[in-house]
Amino acid sequence: MTPLRIAFMGTPDFAVPALAAIAAAGHTVPAVYTQPPRPAGRGKKPRPSPVALEAERLGLEVRTPAGLKDVAEQDAFAALDLDMAIVAAYGLILPQPILDAPRLGCVNIHASLLPRWRGAAPIQRAIWAGDTETGISIMRMEAGLDTGPVYTQRRIDIGADGVAGSVHDALAALGAEMIVPAIEGIVAGTLAATPQPEAGVTYAKKVDKAETAIDWTQPADAVDRQVRALSPFPGAWFAHDGQRVKVLAGAVVSGDGTPGLVLDDRLTVACGKAAYRPAKVQRAGKAAMSVEELLRGFPVPKGTQLMGPQ
Repeated sequence: MTPLRIAFMGTPDFAVPALAAIAAAGHTVPAVYTQPPRPAGRGKKPRPSPVALEAERLGLEVRTPAGLKDVAEQDAFAALDLDMAIVAAYGLILPQPILDAPRLGCVNIHASLLPRWRGAAPIQRAIWAGDTETGISIMRMEAGLDTGPVYTQRRIDIGADGVAGSVHDALAALGAEMIVPAIEGIVAGTLAATPQPEAGVTYAKKVDKAETAIDWTQPADAVDRQVRALSPFPGAWFAHDGQRVKVLAGAVVSGDGTPGLVLDDRLTVACGKAAYRPAKVQRAGKAAMSVEELLRGFPVPKGTQLMGPQ
Protein backbone atom coordinates (compact mmCIF):
# COMPACT_ATOMS: atom_id res chain seq x y z
CA MET A 1 0.00 0.00 0.00
CA THR A 2 1.01 3.63 -0.40
CA PRO A 3 2.89 4.75 2.70
CA LEU A 4 0.86 6.92 5.06
CA ARG A 5 1.85 9.87 7.21
CA ILE A 6 1.39 8.50 10.72
CA ALA A 7 2.19 10.15 14.04
CA PHE A 8 2.98 7.69 16.82
CA MET A 9 1.98 8.49 20.41
CA GLY A 10 3.23 6.21 23.18
CA THR A 11 5.50 6.11 26.19
CA PRO A 12 6.41 2.79 27.90
CA ASP A 13 8.03 -0.45 26.75
CA PHE A 14 4.61 -1.76 25.73
CA ALA A 15 4.49 0.71 22.82
CA VAL A 16 7.99 0.15 21.43
CA PRO A 17 7.31 -2.93 19.25
CA ALA A 18 4.37 -1.18 17.57
CA LEU A 19 6.46 1.86 16.69
CA ALA A 20 9.16 -0.37 15.24
CA ALA A 21 6.57 -2.30 13.20
CA ILE A 22 5.04 0.84 11.71
CA ALA A 23 8.44 2.21 10.75
CA ALA A 24 9.52 -1.16 9.30
CA ALA A 25 6.35 -1.24 7.16
CA GLY A 26 7.58 1.86 5.33
CA HIS A 27 5.11 4.40 6.66
CA THR A 28 6.31 7.97 7.13
CA VAL A 29 6.40 8.92 10.81
CA PRO A 30 6.89 12.71 10.88
CA ALA A 31 6.73 12.89 14.69
CA VAL A 32 6.68 10.63 17.73
CA TYR A 33 4.87 11.98 20.78
CA THR A 34 5.86 10.66 24.18
CA GLN A 35 5.88 11.70 27.84
CA PRO A 36 8.67 14.08 28.91
CA PRO A 37 11.77 12.56 30.54
CA ARG A 38 11.20 11.56 34.16
CA PRO A 39 13.69 11.36 37.05
CA ALA A 40 14.85 7.76 37.42
CA GLY A 41 17.55 5.70 39.09
CA ARG A 42 19.48 6.49 42.22
CA GLY A 43 20.68 9.82 40.83
CA LYS A 44 17.15 10.82 39.81
CA LYS A 45 18.44 12.08 36.50
CA PRO A 46 15.81 12.71 33.80
CA ARG A 47 15.48 9.60 31.64
CA PRO A 48 13.82 9.56 28.21
CA SER A 49 10.90 7.17 27.80
CA PRO A 50 11.44 3.81 26.06
CA VAL A 51 9.49 5.14 23.07
CA ALA A 52 11.72 8.23 22.89
CA LEU A 53 14.81 6.02 22.84
CA GLU A 54 13.35 3.84 20.07
CA ALA A 55 12.35 6.91 18.04
CA GLU A 56 15.87 8.28 18.33
CA ARG A 57 17.26 4.93 17.21
CA LEU A 58 15.01 5.10 14.17
CA GLY A 59 16.00 8.69 13.43
CA LEU A 60 12.50 10.07 14.07
CA GLU A 61 11.57 13.45 15.53
CA VAL A 62 10.53 13.24 19.19
CA ARG A 63 8.05 15.62 20.78
CA THR A 64 7.47 15.65 24.53
CA PRO A 65 4.72 18.15 25.38
CA ALA A 66 3.51 18.17 28.96
CA GLY A 67 -0.05 18.38 27.64
CA LEU A 68 -2.05 18.80 24.46
CA LYS A 69 -4.67 21.34 25.53
CA ASP A 70 -2.61 24.31 24.41
CA VAL A 71 -3.78 25.70 21.05
CA ALA A 72 -0.19 26.04 19.85
CA GLU A 73 0.42 22.32 20.49
CA GLN A 74 -2.78 21.44 18.67
CA ASP A 75 -1.81 23.62 15.71
CA ALA A 76 1.63 21.99 15.59
CA PHE A 77 -0.02 18.56 15.52
CA ALA A 78 -2.45 19.60 12.77
CA ALA A 79 0.44 21.01 10.73
CA LEU A 80 1.87 17.48 10.41
CA ASP A 81 -0.86 16.84 7.79
CA LEU A 82 -1.43 13.30 9.05
CA ASP A 83 -3.33 10.43 7.55
CA MET A 84 -3.55 8.73 10.95
CA ALA A 85 -2.20 8.72 14.49
CA ILE A 86 -1.44 5.46 16.30
CA VAL A 87 -1.65 5.60 20.09
CA ALA A 88 -0.30 2.98 22.52
CA ALA A 89 -0.16 3.70 26.26
CA TYR A 90 0.66 7.36 25.67
CA GLY A 91 -0.49 8.59 29.06
CA LEU A 92 -2.15 11.86 28.01
CA ILE A 93 -5.78 12.61 27.23
CA LEU A 94 -6.23 13.57 23.58
CA PRO A 95 -8.46 16.65 23.22
CA GLN A 96 -11.02 16.70 20.41
CA PRO A 97 -8.88 18.89 18.09
CA ILE A 98 -6.12 16.24 18.27
CA LEU A 99 -8.60 13.42 17.64
CA ASP A 100 -10.01 15.28 14.65
CA ALA A 101 -6.72 16.30 13.00
CA PRO A 102 -5.64 13.08 11.18
CA ARG A 103 -7.59 12.29 8.01
CA LEU A 104 -8.38 8.73 9.19
CA GLY A 105 -8.54 9.56 12.89
CA CYS A 106 -6.59 8.31 15.91
CA VAL A 107 -6.31 4.55 16.43
CA ASN A 108 -5.47 3.02 19.81
CA ILE A 109 -3.72 -0.27 20.63
CA HIS A 110 -5.38 -1.24 23.91
CA ALA A 111 -4.27 -4.15 26.09
CA SER A 112 -7.64 -5.70 26.90
CA LEU A 113 -10.71 -7.26 25.31
CA LEU A 114 -12.87 -4.14 25.28
CA PRO A 115 -15.28 -3.25 26.75
CA ARG A 116 -13.68 -5.20 29.62
CA TRP A 117 -10.92 -3.26 31.37
CA ARG A 118 -11.10 0.22 29.94
CA GLY A 119 -8.53 2.48 31.56
CA ALA A 120 -4.99 2.68 32.83
CA ALA A 121 -4.07 -0.79 34.16
CA PRO A 122 -5.86 -3.43 32.07
CA ILE A 123 -3.18 -6.13 32.34
CA GLN A 124 -2.90 -5.96 36.12
CA ARG A 125 -6.66 -5.80 36.65
CA ALA A 126 -7.35 -8.75 34.37
CA ILE A 127 -4.93 -10.99 36.28
CA TRP A 128 -6.05 -9.69 39.67
CA ALA A 129 -9.68 -10.43 38.84
CA GLY A 130 -8.85 -13.99 37.84
CA ASP A 131 -9.57 -13.60 34.12
CA THR A 132 -8.42 -16.60 32.11
CA GLU A 133 -7.80 -14.62 28.93
CA THR A 134 -7.06 -11.12 27.73
CA GLY A 135 -5.97 -9.64 24.42
CA ILE A 136 -5.47 -6.63 22.18
CA SER A 137 -8.20 -4.36 20.88
CA ILE A 138 -7.46 -2.02 17.98
CA MET A 139 -9.99 0.78 18.32
CA ARG A 140 -10.88 4.17 16.88
CA MET A 141 -10.47 6.79 19.57
CA GLU A 142 -13.14 9.19 20.69
CA ALA A 143 -13.50 11.57 23.62
CA GLY A 144 -14.58 8.90 26.16
CA LEU A 145 -12.16 6.67 28.05
CA ASP A 146 -11.56 3.72 25.71
CA THR A 147 -15.17 3.90 24.53
CA GLY A 148 -14.57 4.04 20.77
CA PRO A 149 -15.60 1.38 18.25
CA VAL A 150 -13.31 -1.62 17.82
CA TYR A 151 -11.75 -2.57 14.50
CA THR A 152 -10.31 -5.91 15.54
CA GLN A 153 -9.42 -8.03 18.58
CA ARG A 154 -7.20 -11.00 19.27
CA ARG A 155 -7.11 -13.10 22.43
CA ILE A 156 -4.40 -14.80 24.46
CA ASP A 157 -4.60 -17.11 27.47
CA ILE A 158 -3.35 -15.69 30.74
CA GLY A 159 -2.76 -19.13 32.22
CA ALA A 160 -2.79 -20.16 35.85
CA ASP A 161 0.79 -18.93 36.32
CA GLY A 162 0.66 -15.82 34.12
CA VAL A 163 2.29 -12.74 35.66
CA ALA A 164 1.89 -9.14 34.57
CA GLY A 165 5.40 -8.99 33.11
CA SER A 166 5.03 -11.95 30.77
CA VAL A 167 1.46 -11.02 29.76
CA HIS A 168 2.64 -7.47 29.07
CA ASP A 169 5.39 -8.72 26.76
CA ALA A 170 3.05 -11.06 24.91
CA LEU A 171 0.48 -8.31 24.39
CA ALA A 172 3.12 -5.80 23.26
CA ALA A 173 4.26 -8.27 20.61
CA LEU A 174 0.68 -9.03 19.61
CA GLY A 175 -0.17 -5.34 19.26
CA ALA A 176 2.83 -4.84 16.97
CA GLU A 177 1.78 -7.86 14.92
CA MET A 178 -1.78 -6.56 14.54
CA ILE A 179 -1.29 -2.85 13.88
CA VAL A 180 0.14 -2.85 10.34
CA PRO A 181 -2.58 -5.15 8.90
CA ALA A 182 -5.15 -3.04 10.77
CA ILE A 183 -3.85 0.14 9.15
CA GLU A 184 -4.11 -1.53 5.75
CA GLY A 185 -7.67 -2.69 6.45
CA ILE A 186 -8.77 0.75 7.62
CA VAL A 187 -7.36 2.40 4.50
CA ALA A 188 -8.89 -0.22 2.21
CA GLY A 189 -12.25 0.00 3.94
CA THR A 190 -12.25 -3.73 4.62
CA LEU A 191 -11.99 -3.34 8.40
CA ALA A 192 -15.15 -1.93 9.94
CA ALA A 193 -15.26 -0.38 13.41
CA THR A 194 -17.92 -2.06 15.56
CA PRO A 195 -19.42 -0.15 18.53
CA GLN A 196 -18.60 -1.67 21.89
CA PRO A 197 -21.49 -3.45 23.63
CA GLU A 198 -22.99 -1.82 26.69
CA ALA A 199 -22.80 -5.09 28.64
CA GLY A 200 -19.54 -6.15 30.22
CA VAL A 201 -17.95 -2.73 30.76
CA THR A 202 -15.31 -2.70 33.52
CA TYR A 203 -12.69 -0.11 34.44
CA ALA A 204 -9.03 -0.79 35.12
CA LYS A 205 -8.07 1.95 37.54
CA LYS A 206 -4.40 2.71 38.09
CA VAL A 207 -2.81 0.56 40.80
CA ASP A 208 -2.53 2.54 44.03
CA LYS A 209 0.42 2.03 46.38
CA ALA A 210 -2.02 1.19 49.16
CA GLU A 211 -3.16 -1.86 47.19
CA THR A 212 0.27 -3.43 46.97
CA ALA A 213 0.60 -4.64 50.60
CA ILE A 214 -0.46 -8.28 50.98
CA ASP A 215 -3.53 -8.80 53.13
CA TRP A 216 -3.13 -12.29 54.57
CA THR A 217 -6.79 -12.41 55.62
CA GLN A 218 -7.62 -12.92 51.94
CA PRO A 219 -7.93 -16.47 50.61
CA ALA A 220 -4.60 -17.80 49.33
CA ASP A 221 -5.80 -17.80 45.72
CA ALA A 222 -6.56 -14.07 46.01
CA VAL A 223 -3.05 -13.47 47.36
CA ASP A 224 -1.69 -15.43 44.40
CA ARG A 225 -3.64 -13.29 41.93
CA GLN A 226 -2.39 -10.12 43.62
CA VAL A 227 1.22 -11.32 43.45
CA ARG A 228 0.94 -12.27 39.78
CA ALA A 229 -0.86 -9.02 38.88
CA LEU A 230 1.88 -6.90 40.43
CA SER A 231 4.93 -8.92 39.33
CA PRO A 232 7.52 -7.68 38.62
CA PHE A 233 6.39 -4.08 39.20
CA PRO A 234 5.41 -2.55 41.53
CA GLY A 235 5.36 -5.86 43.42
CA ALA A 236 3.09 -7.17 46.18
CA TRP A 237 4.91 -7.10 49.51
CA PHE A 238 4.93 -7.94 53.20
CA ALA A 239 6.95 -6.38 56.01
CA HIS A 240 9.21 -8.19 58.47
CA ASP A 241 11.84 -6.88 60.86
CA GLY A 242 11.30 -3.34 59.58
CA GLN A 243 11.91 -4.23 55.93
CA ARG A 244 9.65 -4.79 52.97
CA VAL A 245 9.94 -7.98 50.97
CA LYS A 246 8.35 -8.11 47.52
CA VAL A 247 6.84 -11.41 46.48
CA LEU A 248 7.27 -11.96 42.74
CA ALA A 249 6.07 -15.57 42.45
CA GLY A 250 4.71 -18.33 44.62
CA ALA A 251 1.98 -20.93 44.94
CA VAL A 252 -1.18 -21.77 46.86
CA VAL A 253 -0.58 -24.72 49.21
CA SER A 254 -2.50 -26.50 51.94
CA GLY A 255 -2.20 -25.07 55.41
CA ASP A 256 -4.22 -23.61 58.24
CA GLY A 257 -3.62 -20.99 60.90
CA THR A 258 -4.14 -17.39 61.92
CA PRO A 259 -3.83 -15.28 58.76
CA GLY A 260 -0.25 -14.04 58.47
CA LEU A 261 1.23 -16.82 60.59
CA VAL A 262 4.39 -18.40 59.16
CA LEU A 263 3.67 -22.13 59.28
CA ASP A 264 7.10 -23.63 58.55
CA ASP A 265 10.71 -22.85 57.74
CA ARG A 266 9.92 -22.41 54.03
CA LEU A 267 7.94 -19.17 54.54
CA THR A 268 4.57 -20.79 54.02
CA VAL A 269 2.05 -18.23 55.28
CA ALA A 270 -1.48 -18.95 56.49
CA CYS A 271 -4.18 -17.02 54.68
CA GLY A 272 -7.91 -16.52 55.23
CA LYS A 273 -8.31 -19.81 53.40
CA ALA A 274 -5.44 -22.25 52.73
CA ALA A 275 -1.85 -20.91 52.63
CA TYR A 276 0.60 -19.24 50.30
CA ARG A 277 4.25 -20.13 49.80
CA PRO A 278 6.46 -17.47 48.11
CA ALA A 279 9.01 -18.82 45.64
CA LYS A 280 10.70 -15.70 44.25
CA VAL A 281 11.21 -12.58 46.35
CA GLN A 282 13.10 -9.31 46.42
CA ARG A 283 14.29 -7.07 49.23
CA ALA A 284 14.77 -3.35 48.76
CA GLY A 285 18.00 -2.61 46.91
CA LYS A 286 18.64 -6.31 46.20
CA ALA A 287 18.24 -8.49 43.14
CA ALA A 288 15.34 -10.93 42.91
CA MET A 289 16.16 -14.25 44.57
CA SER A 290 14.62 -17.57 45.55
CA VAL A 291 12.91 -17.77 48.91
CA GLU A 292 15.66 -20.20 50.04
CA GLU A 293 18.30 -17.54 49.31
CA LEU A 294 16.27 -14.94 51.19
CA LEU A 295 15.89 -17.08 54.29
CA ARG A 296 19.63 -17.79 54.51
CA GLY A 297 20.37 -14.11 55.09
CA PHE A 298 17.01 -12.83 56.33
CA PRO A 299 15.34 -15.38 58.60
CA VAL A 300 11.56 -15.42 58.90
CA PRO A 301 11.12 -18.23 61.43
CA LYS A 302 8.18 -20.55 61.85
CA GLY A 303 5.71 -18.92 64.22
CA THR A 304 6.39 -15.37 63.01
CA GLN A 305 3.19 -13.34 62.70
CA LEU A 306 3.29 -11.18 59.59
CA MET A 307 1.06 -8.15 59.78
CA GLY A 308 -1.38 -7.08 57.10
CA PRO A 309 -1.81 -3.60 55.61
CA GLN A 310 -1.67 -0.86 58.24
